[in-house]
Amino acid sequence: MTEIQGAGVALVTPFNADGSVDFETLGKLIEFQIKEGMNYLVSLGTTGETATLSSEEKKKIWKFTKDKVNGRVPLVAGIGGNHTQEIVETIKNFDIEGYCAILSVSPYYNKPTQEGIYQHYKAISEASQLPIILYNVPGRTGSNMTAQTTLRLANDFDNIVAIKEASGNFAQFSEILRDKPDDFMLISGDDPGTLPMMAMGAVGIISVVGNAYPSFVSTLTKLCSEGAFVEARNYHNKLLYITDLCFIEGNPCGVKYILEELGFGKEYVRLPLVSISLATKQKIKEEITKLAI
Repeated sequence: MTEIQGAGVALVTPFNADGSVDFETLGKLIEFQIKEGMNYLVSLGTTGETATLSSEEKKKIWKFTKDKVNGRVPLVAGIGGNHTQEIVETIKNFDIEGYCAILSVSPYYNKPTQEGIYQHYKAISEASQLPIILYNVPGRTGSNMTAQTTLRLANDFDNIVAIKEASGNFAQFSEILRDKPDDFMLISGDDPGTLPMMAMGAVGIISVVGNAYPSFVSTLTKLCSEGAFVEARNYHNKLLYITDLCFIEGNPCGVKYILEELGFGKEYVRLPLVSISLATKQKIKEEITKLAI
């Protein structure tokens, strides 16, 4: 699965003032990502505000993204949730043309046991024609998928090929990397973790800040993959503060404002998310100016 190594980006879903999907801006953003060196794109991850999109909107976005990309870079579809049977049916009916894998978040809100998480992914694995990337993000789901559960899934199902890890638990990352099958991959789920996780053996990042700064993120991962960590540190440090500002009032609120400032649509988000404060906007404007120098 070299398709999901290096720099991936979890695309935002741009909206118009009336709340409809802004496909024109989405198209511009996709072209920007490809031009600036992103290795692959993720359509409808958390950053795409998937929780507030209807089933029909998701289908239209997946098709639009596939048609726009037209095979130029690999595509991953975000299909996850806390209703296992609904996710299974969505995956069974998903048009896989143009997509290389599915990113599926660990069940949120329900707070399942580790056995429940295992059985959830087992059902998804058995339903999917595409490889599965697990996604562990305890800050959003309310439960952690342990290294033991990740390794159990990696060993039991050939089409579970990677995990996007956003737990921030480096002891957990170490255990996964030490005991995983040779072809199972660890992917950073947090931008600031890219460099240290790749130094440990992760294969890349699925980025948020990459929506706005794809060339920085793609260069960072390329340098890390070459073992040039001293050079990579420069890009890591450049991105630290702007990444913090992306998340300080919720994702993707911050990165959408950055994109507006860079000429990619408007910052509109769907409730219960709201636009970021004027104080944070001012900080972002100052940092954008610094990064442009």
